[in-house]
Amino acid sequence: MVKFGCPEFCGTILIGIELIEPGEVMRRIINRYVNNRMNFFYRVFLKTFARKSYRRVKLEKKSRESFEKNSQEFLDRARELRIDFPPEGKSGYSFKHSGNAGDIIYSLPALYALAAGAETDFYLNIDQPANFSIVRGRHPLGGVMLNRKMFSMLRPLLLAQSEITRCEVYDGQYVDYDLDVFRKSALPLSSGNIARWYFLHFAVNADLGKPWLRARPNHAVSDYIVIARSQGYHAPGIDYSFLHKYGKLMFVGVPEEFGAMRKVLPALEYHPVSDFLELAGVIAGCRFFIGNQSFPFSIAEALKVRRVLEVCHHCPNVIVEGCNGYDFCYQPQFERIVEKLALQCSVGEAFPESGIQSCSTGNTAISMN
Repeated sequence: MVKFGCPEFCGTILIGIELIEPGEVMRRIINRYVNNRMNFFYRVFLKTFARKSYRRVKLEKKSRESFEKNSQEFLDRARELRIDFPPEGKSGYSFKHSGNAGDIIYSLPALYALAAGAETDFYLNIDQPANFSIVRGRHPLGGVMLNRKMFSMLRPLLLAQSEITRCEVYDGQYVDYDLDVFRKSALPLSSGNIARWYFLHFAVNADLGKPWLRARPNHAVSDYIVIARSQGYHAPGIDYSFLHKYGKLMFVGVPEEFGAMRKVLPALEYHPVSDFLELAGVIAGCRFFIGNQSFPFSIAEALKVRRVLEVCHHCPNVIVEGCNGYDFCYQPQFERIVEKLALQCSVGEAFPESGIQSCSTGNTAISMN
């Protein structure tokens, strides 16, 4: 004899001589569904007496199937992924990268580790197609990841690093390492740490808490908070207008981005640069830097200056590591971080001329002197 009632509301269900609590009945039924042994009668039972549970287990089943499909896709693409490692101990190594500019900066720790002090040729592959529509909208480079103008602006910064011997446009030259290989894998590129993507593919590691760029600080901007904010990668509800009370503010980036920010901060000054080595000097010498997940922040992160990152919840793939770095995605925390940094960094504070400073004193960029 079976006495039925809605298991979400009835006290018990009697099956034969076994007394089973309603929660246990639902657990058994749901387990059958999840384990793909559900028959027509179980389905009707759930739809009739436990609609919420039915919808939940359907979502769980769909989620599990999606996970299994993604895992199989990852495995299939991993089997196709071939990286031919050159012999160790060569006198020089060559690398290729197609951009974006920030990705190039984040690739440098892996490049240094792979070169291991040998001469390094860095070839940048320009005019490769890109899709910026997912989280950005309009992008300054349109539909390519790197163009010739960006190459010309990047080259002085890259050649200022003692680890890089030469930097040229890629034109079919032989390369030991193709740093674009991560784009052929199934890694979810919307999350994680961009710099570590290269570690995963090339079996190297580096301390990302230490500086990996050098730039001579521009002391003329030591009184300024420097800001860079692209037109995408925004955290919802973030308002920069409160910064007006913190004194001199300077913007670095393209004119369209500056125009948008100046509507919020009318006293904001603009600092155009001739190349990205000059940009790195501004970021290295400023009071502190605020940016979102765009190219200027990659420089700030590589220099390990005092920096604040606006994190896009939809694509959190930039990670702050090491001293003097903060990140936020909520307005109250943003304002609290800026207040703290403003107290620590008095206007006119001298920038350290050389060496790596502790977390509590000064920026940590490596001096070019």
